[in-house]
Amino acid sequence: MEGHRNSVTGQARIEGVALQAGDIRGGVHIHSHAPALLPVPRQLPPAPAHLPGRDAELSALDREWDEPPPPGGRCLVLTGPAGVGKSALACRWLHARAEDFPDGLFYADLRGHAPGGPADPAEVLGAFLRALGLPAVPAAFDEAGALWRSATARKRFAVLLDSAATAAQVRPLLSGADRSVTVVTSRARLTGLGIDRARFFAVDLVGPAAAAAILARLVGADRIAAEPLAADQVVTRCAGLPLAICVAGARMAARPQQPLAATAEALRREGDRLAALRLDGEASVRGVLDASYRALAPESGRLYRLLGLLPVPEFTPAVAGAAAGLSPTEADDGLDALAGVHLLEERGAGRYRFHDLVRLHAGGLGRAEEAPEQGEAAVRRVAEHYLAAATAAEARLMPSHRFLPRDYLEPPVDVPELASESAVVDWFERERDQLAAVLRHSMRTHRYGLVWQLADALQPVFIRLRPHAFQLEAHRLGLDAARRCGDRIAEQWMLTSGGQGLRSAGLVRESADWYAAALEVSRANGDVRAEAQACTGLGHAHRMLGELDSARSRFEEALRLRESLGYRRGVGLVRVALGEVAVDAADEAEAVRQLSLAVEDLTAVDDPYQVCRALAVRARAHLLAGRYAPARADLESARAGFVAAGSTHWQARADEWLGELALAQGDFATARELFTAAHEAYRRLAAPDTARLARCLAALPPQ
Repeated sequence: MEGHRNSVTGQARIEGVALQAGDIRGGVHIHSHAPALLPVPRQLPPAPAHLPGRDAELSALDREWDEPPPPGGRCLVLTGPAGVGKSALACRWLHARAEDFPDGLFYADLRGHAPGGPADPAEVLGAFLRALGLPAVPAAFDEAGALWRSATARKRFAVLLDSAATAAQVRPLLSGADRSVTVVTSRARLTGLGIDRARFFAVDLVGPAAAAAILARLVGADRIAAEPLAADQVVTRCAGLPLAICVAGARMAARPQQPLAATAEALRREGDRLAALRLDGEASVRGVLDASYRALAPESGRLYRLLGLLPVPEFTPAVAGAAAGLSPTEADDGLDALAGVHLLEERGAGRYRFHDLVRLHAGGLGRAEEAPEQGEAAVRRVAEHYLAAATAAEARLMPSHRFLPRDYLEPPVDVPELASESAVVDWFERERDQLAAVLRHSMRTHRYGLVWQLADALQPVFIRLRPHAFQLEAHRLGLDAARRCGDRIAEQWMLTSGGQGLRSAGLVRESADWYAAALEVSRANGDVRAEAQACTGLGHAHRMLGELDSARSRFEEALRLRESLGYRRGVGLVRVALGEVAVDAADEAEAVRQLSLAVEDLTAVDDPYQVCRALAVRARAHLLAGRYAPARADLESARAGFVAAGSTHWQARADEWLGELALAQGDFATARELFTAAHEAYRRLAAPDTARLARCLAALPPQ
């Protein structure tokens, strides 16, 4: 092949798969790693060991299930007052039928009556898709719903949507799979789901015999037999509400020497402060909860009140400690004490939450008995705990990112260590809902500095994991907050970070608008580093829009600015971007030059993840020039780094380009294997990439 070269001239461009090869001798084999298999989702809370008084409801659900399935799957709605046991009934029935759902049991708390408002269906869809192994959810809600329906179309699975607020909240979460069932629990009737062919089941209060059976299991048959009148009075005053019976029973079980008559008398004296909820039986719940609260040790009672004021749906010892100013051991003991009398539900792994009614009770006491400044301080300490944790995550993933301040009124304590990048990923998945709740509550309560600081601290996590909906919400709130406090420096960084989020979500035109605004603000501020960041963002937007000359001009401007600052990491990142533009323009020599310089810069500042990005793009340039050996070496090295960093997107990109390398060398079988792996990964990340890989697979010769 000496003296021969394939070339592209004029304005022609190559897109998609290209095959360039001379003589091929021998076999070429490139192997990709098989994706890790995720466990089948088994997300339901544990089923109660005993469920007295629910035989009729269980039989009705069984009969409905045994009927021929309607097209689009079943939707079964359990309605009834709070605390009546709707969730327990649903869990018991689904666990008993688990063998009918080999492809998964999904669970979501829709938080229909939570203080922070109902769960966003988009967030629930995201959690379900991640459980299916689709970690990056399309930013557009309708695209996420379509992906959920496509991914589950042929599966046999069940979904429990607990504590729904409205039919509109539920409807986008219905999969439509013929062999699926969605069970919904709600205090509301949700009659609007009738148009979705839902079947409705009323869950009423339990009868006296069932209530007595629940109490006997908690207290013991011997004590019931010794004081039958007092036991009957407790059952009567709990008004057939299982929650009330369980709390009263736990109170009596914790006092084996105290007569049952003492609890019966305590219930008789209680007022009706939950009557405003207008649900039958809740006056007795208030009485039961008041009685249990007054029996708490003073420190446990204070913790209970303060937890009721917090905006977060779950509590850990660290959160409880921050709220009440307790040591980790004291906080753990306090949570355990509250869970021991059924005032908190233990969710496993050191996490707790309130039942809806108990949260109302605790919050009411907090507002009534805590001085306003004490309650506000508890909420502030918890918010600052999450700010400190997010800052620790930021330092682990991207140490050079932080140069904006973090303002704490008190030094945070018990901040997670997050000793590795994988620990950051795990932390974010656990705390995503809490972080969102803190952001929203801080915005509602005018703590604007904390809003933009938390959004800023989370940016490295957003870049790595691409939770589009949360990132966009965080930066829209952050930008509004920065402007409300008149902080122009914070405003410019919310604009650049938000621009990146919009670009990542595919909202390129809006991204360009944010970057242009960031450029204007940064120049007014005289902030050269921020100006360079805005220029870089505009360059990326122009490139994604196919405007290569404008992209190159913006990147070259950013390069000059960053070189003037001596910001070597930033210089390296701009060189990667210039290399990408050169690859797009089929200028392989310029691409290799820029990317080799980028590798040097990013290696010097010890940023292995970005080094891998530079290697991968340089491999692309080698591949387009027909230099297969250096292309393979760069891609294999980069892919190993992406796997170690948990970057699914760039791992898929490396597989795609390795597939193109195999194709160029005539190894169609390996190309198909690699394209298939990349296609599956892209399917979990973004529809445009998925479509491109589908075209690559379709262009391969038949097997």
